[in-house]
Amino acid sequence: MLYIIGLGLNERSISFEGIEAIKKCGKVYLESYTVESPYSLEKLEKIIGKKIENADRNFVENDNLIIEAKKENVALLVYGSPLTATTHITLIQEAKKENVKYEIIYNASVLDAVAETGLQLYKFGKIASLPNFEANSFIDIVKENQKINAHSLILVDIGLGFQNAIKRMEKIAGKNKVIVCSKLGTKESKIFYGTIKELRKREIEAPFCFIIPGKLHFMEQEVLESFS
Repeated sequence: MLYIIGLGLNERSISFEGIEAIKKCGKVYLESYTVESPYSLEKLEKIIGKKIENADRNFVENDNLIIEAKKENVALLVYGSPLTATTHITLIQEAKKENVKYEIIYNASVLDAVAETGLQLYKFGKIASLPNFEANSFIDIVKENQKINAHSLILVDIGLGFQNAIKRMEKIAGKNKVIVCSKLGTKESKIFYGTIKELRKREIEAPFCFIIPGKLHFMEQEVLESFS
C-alpha cells in the first residue's frame, strides 16, 4: 500500500488521519524536491515518532516507491497538499498500472494560505513557476492572466534565493506593487506588499512566493495596503 500524505504548512499540521496511516508503514519518505520545508526533518520525526528518509526526484520518478509498496506499506510525505505537484499524479498513475493500492490524505497548501493576503481566490488565474535557472516562461503566464484581470501566483523553485528571485521578478513587475509571502501557515509567516525596490530591503526566507495582483476590488485593496 502506498500512502501519499500532505503535511500542511507547519510541523504540526499533519492530520490525525495522516498519523494513523504512518503508524501502519514500514518505511516513511519525505519528498524533498518540489518545495523547501520551513522546518527540520528532526522536528517532523519527533512528531510522527518514526525515522524519515529523503526521497529526491530521481528516487520517486524511477518507481522505487511503487516497487517497495508492493511488499509493504510505504508513506510519501509531501509538504503542503499531496497533489499540487504533477509528479505525484504520475506516481498515482504508475501505482494503478502496477496494481498497487494507494491512498491520498489531503492537507492545506499555499493555494489556500494566499487568501490571507485579502485577494479573492476565485480571481486567480494560471499558476506560474519561477525556476532556479534562467527562463522567462512565467512572464507569458502572468501576461495571460493580466489580459483577464486575474491575479498571478508565482511559486518559486527550491534553491532560488530571494534576492535572485526578486531580480527576475522585476522583468514583469516593473514599478508596480507586488506581494511576497514567506512561510505561510507558520509562526514566522510574513506578507509584504510593495514595489520591487521596496521588497529588496526585506528579509525573506524560504519557502516564499510572489503574487502580481490583477484588477482589485476595493476590499482587496484595503487588506493589501495593511501589508505595505
